Amino acid sequence: MSIRSISDQASRAAKRFRSDERGNVAMIFAVSLVPLLGFVGAAVDYSRTNAARTTMQVALDSAALMVSKDLGSNPTMSAAEVSAKAVKYFNALYTNSSSSPIAVTASYTTNTKDGSTVTLNGSGNVATDFMKMVGFPQMNILGSSTTTWGSTRMRIAVALDVTGSMNSSGKLAAMKTAAKNLIDTLSASSRMTEDVYISIVPFAQMVNVGKSNKDASWLKWDDWDSSNGSWTWKNGSWNWTSSSRNNWNGCVTDRDQPYDTTNDAATSSATRYPANQYNACPEAILGMTSAYGSSNVQTLKNKIDALDANGGTNQPIGMAWAWQTLQIGTDPFPAPAKDSNYKYTDAIILLSDGMNTIDRWYGNGSTWSTQVDGRQKLLCDNIKAPVNGKQQTIIYTIQVNTDGDPESAILKYCADSGNFYPTSTASGIATAFTAIGNSLNKLRVSR
Repeated sequence: MSIRSISDQASRAAKRFRSDERGNVAMIFAVSLVPLLGFVGAAVDYSRTNAARTTMQVALDSAALMVSKDLGSNPTMSAAEVSAKAVKYFNALYTNSSSSPIAVTASYTTNTKDGSTVTLNGSGNVATDFMKMVGFPQMNILGSSTTTWGSTRMRIAVALDVTGSMNSSGKLAAMKTAAKNLIDTLSASSRMTEDVYISIVPFAQMVNVGKSNKDASWLKWDDWDSSNGSWTWKNGSWNWTSSSRNNWNGCVTDRDQPYDTTNDAATSSATRYPANQYNACPEAILGMTSAYGSSNVQTLKNKIDALDANGGTNQPIGMAWAWQTLQIGTDPFPAPAKDSNYKYTDAIILLSDGMNTIDRWYGNGSTWSTQVDGRQKLLCDNIKAPVNGKQQTIIYTIQVNTDGDPESAILKYCADSGNFYPTSTASGIATAFTAIGNSLNKLRVSR
């Protein structure tokens, strides 16, 4: 081989070496590996941090709601007590182990027109596994949750059966205790006069609207005048003389149909309330009374303590008058005006220990009357009929069945879903009222 041939081959080999890129792959990969690992590591660290943040937020939300319920029952808790409860609830709920211990603080603002507010703030950090290599040893997590309650105000009408059968099995005494405990529960969540109003409607065959109302324009005296008085012989003929209305004991019976099932204002003969004389006339109705303040609470409790039991069962008249006491500015027993700055919940609670036995038209006062049930069904349909697409009044019912009666289909029908409380013992009355009180307090938590 000539010297020129060797030289040519060496030259060609050198050119191929300069143009060959296969060896650069390893170097390029080595150079790009560091940032690639950084991106992957950042994604892992971020995922762990985000999971911790989400778990923290859920725990803060739940803890804030739990603290608000405690404050609803005990609004005078100190700031230290509020913070201690917040930490306790949060620590029980927070299960993520990736972060450092979460520092939780709580602040409480008492009732304003927008309601009472409790705010929980949480802060902590998650140690990084990869990002620490590029100068980020930890990622901070922050969270906050606010719960407001009390911006929803309540009007609650309590219709209580005081028929003769309530005297048995300790039912009347148990009802009085449970109803007074409910007043205490609702009063505890009141921060001002307008927060919670309660009316008391004792009912039997009739209700008592108070004999001091004898001159009220919403009364109708036809039945009274025709059945209370005496015949006298004068000028060769018998003449009927009605008794003085001063002798009226305050009882009224059901309105003319169909107004016995509506809340129409008493502005005509058909819509007025028929005065009647009923020997088993119950205690007079107490219209909407604020549950705020010891004096108001005592007024409500005194009304309950005064209840006696006598007469037959007419649940519809009790429910109709409970509904009537919720009506704003409408006689009789007009409810106070509502403030547009607040939300309102209207509710009826009706307790009865028996089946319907008598009203103005049907029944004998001792055996079950399905016809009275029929009037009650129409009434409940009207109470729950939506206005502007929304039901205006919530209904709770309690059946105290100590005599082996069948389950009351009409009480169950009238109650909203989950709001029918049957009990076969007098002691079960307290359980029912406690459950209703808890349900009503939950409705005061607006968000």
